Amino acid sequence: MYKIKIIISLFLTLSLFITAKADEGMWIPLLLEQLNQGDMQSMGLKLTAEDIYSVNKSSLKNAVCLFGGGCTAEVVSNQGLILTNHHCGYSSIQSHSSIENNYLVNGYWANDLKSELSNPGLSVTFLIRMEDVTKTILDGVGHGMSEAQRNDVIKKNIEKIEKAAVKGTPYKAKVKPFYYGNEYYLFISEVFTDIRLVGAPPEAIGRFGGDTDNWSWPRHTGDFSVFRIYADTNNLPADYSEKNVPYVPKKSLTISIRGIKKDDFTMVYGFPGRTQEYLTSDAVNLIGNIEDPAMINIRENKLEIMGAAMKENRLVKLQYSNKYQVVANYWKKWKGECKGLRKLDAVEKKKKSEEEFIKWANSNDTLKIKYGELLNTFEKLYAAYTPVALAYDYFSEAGAGNEIIKYAWGFNNLIAKCNDKSVKDDEIIKMVSQLKAGANAFFKNYDQPTDKKIFSALIRIYYEKADLKFQSLIFPSVIKNKFNGDISGYADYLYLKSSFVSKEKIMKMLGDFKRKKAYKIAEDPIFTLASDIYINFYTNISSSYNKYNDQLDSLYRVYITGLREMYQNEKFYPDANLTLRLSYGKIAGYKPMDAVDYFYFTTLDGVMEKEDTTIDDYKVPDKLKELYRKKDYGNYSNDSIMHIAFIANNHTSGGNSGSPVLNAEGELIGINFDRVWEGTMSDIMFNPDQCRNISLDIRYALFIIDKYAGAKRLIDEMKIVE
Repeated sequence: MYKIKIIISLFLTLSLFITAKADEGMWIPLLLEQLNQGDMQSMGLKLTAEDIYSVNKSSLKNAVCLFGGGCTAEVVSNQGLILTNHHCGYSSIQSHSSIENNYLVNGYWANDLKSELSNPGLSVTFLIRMEDVTKTILDGVGHGMSEAQRNDVIKKNIEKIEKAAVKGTPYKAKVKPFYYGNEYYLFISEVFTDIRLVGAPPEAIGRFGGDTDNWSWPRHTGDFSVFRIYADTNNLPADYSEKNVPYVPKKSLTISIRGIKKDDFTMVYGFPGRTQEYLTSDAVNLIGNIEDPAMINIRENKLEIMGAAMKENRLVKLQYSNKYQVVANYWKKWKGECKGLRKLDAVEKKKKSEEEFIKWANSNDTLKIKYGELLNTFEKLYAAYTPVALAYDYFSEAGAGNEIIKYAWGFNNLIAKCNDKSVKDDEIIKMVSQLKAGANAFFKNYDQPTDKKIFSALIRIYYEKADLKFQSLIFPSVIKNKFNGDISGYADYLYLKSSFVSKEKIMKMLGDFKRKKAYKIAEDPIFTLASDIYINFYTNISSSYNKYNDQLDSLYRVYITGLREMYQNEKFYPDANLTLRLSYGKIAGYKPMDAVDYFYFTTLDGVMEKEDTTIDDYKVPDKLKELYRKKDYGNYSNDSIMHIAFIANNHTSGGNSGSPVLNAEGELIGINFDRVWEGTMSDIMFNPDQCRNISLDIRYALFIIDKYAGAKRLIDEMKIVE
């Protein structure tokens, strides 16, 4: 009987560690046939694993790309046309905007190829193939090695295999660890750098609901934008050139406008950024009860100041629109994460699962030696790590989170080079030229009064909240002793005396620059503060932070090994790490709270119900209202309703923004853009009852492109099935 109780207890605990349900998990495409194909087909998938990921033939993976450094996009025509989220393309749209031609407010649609706008610095990356290289990477790693020795061996092996993998090819190679370094995979990729803006709806469509609706359901946001990949005449990656031509992809997606219904099979194919599903209870407590609340408070102050300034000034609104969105996004995500973890009672659930692990680890002497003290070691290490982690957060959010501090520190390298006699004058001249170009870009989106208010608010939080032993030396020596803790007075002094708060002053300083004048930069009061904050971080925080994280990684590597040994017959999925993954599930509503039962899709009716002409986030364009009144939906509605968004139980994360949502036939039915607020804790613990991904119905995107924007030429490029 005792053994039966243990088995039942382990079974009940299982879902806290690994995926026990089809709707959880971010799966490695290479392993779909081995791990997931049968399960997916039993849920309705009409394809094989080879159709989704293949090296030998064109497959769905060839139509999915990493967009920039943290989103996903999908190819929808044989002329390199790609779709992603409006919020993923937002900074590019903003970079082309001015007061006179505000593409954020008015939208933008290129009339022809010549009108498509270049975006320096933007790239898309396609996966060519991936390979399990664990054995090669761990070659030479010994059991008794220190973590530093182990890392050194692995680093050398990675460099060797990456170099050999792409020798003689135009591809890029990257080896990434999985399961905290228990496994390693090689990724061979092709990177395109000539990416042009083709079209974007106005904010009133692309960001309808704004930050109020962000991370929430129901949603009525037309969150999409359109770009195109360009290549050279040989269809190979090339930097921007007028001679470049639209890229001919290995695969483009077929688009279905047949519609969706409850319980339809869906899969999301993209590049999720970071999850931490195997954290211990101590880690979950640190994130949900200590770190997240501190960072939420800092960002609330920043958002309040930016929001007020944007309401008062049209130029400031344009300058700070992207900044505001970036800050607000994770501010609200963290709030939802905290709420979701509390509702799930995540810390206690983790503790219960850990109790079962301890029982198993102590069930025989061999296991006891390997795992018996593991969770006690975690507890002690997290106790020591917590103040350092919080110091890191205050630095990144309230110190380096100040634009002017981060900008000023960017001049540190110039000072170092000027003081190094081995550095030639030509190199100094080149750096100065780069800094001038950087100044033009920085001050284009900078407002001194707004920045000064943000600076005062964030430095006050840093000064009052951060642990004294982790603070910059300037805080006690200058702010406390010279300004009697008067942050506003200190800010007045800095912004009066510093050259870093004005483009004119910076350009004057760099105008006829000589290396012997580097001391003038070093003595600038804002640079002095920035230097002190950053040097304090590198000497007093960073080393300890990295040391603890290395120790935690080594413990998690053992922990994951133990979990996989404990549950030998179960499937594990690795944490997301911005590599191509597939998640799958079904379209489904959910019940977030008592007496609330959310339906699985939204419609244009909801846009009209939310309309409020006094609130920017809820203004509706006149043309959209006209199309609504006439029910002029073209072929994009088969029930006289204009569908906008839908939810499903696919496991997604940051990075999945812009990911294609595919049906059982592998056809594009939507563009993933968010998660519901009650499920944002899915990066740490997945709750199948609350976690839902939010996707734009592809029919709404096509309707906006065709009927609203009149960009029929783009529709004609796509393969659409009814």
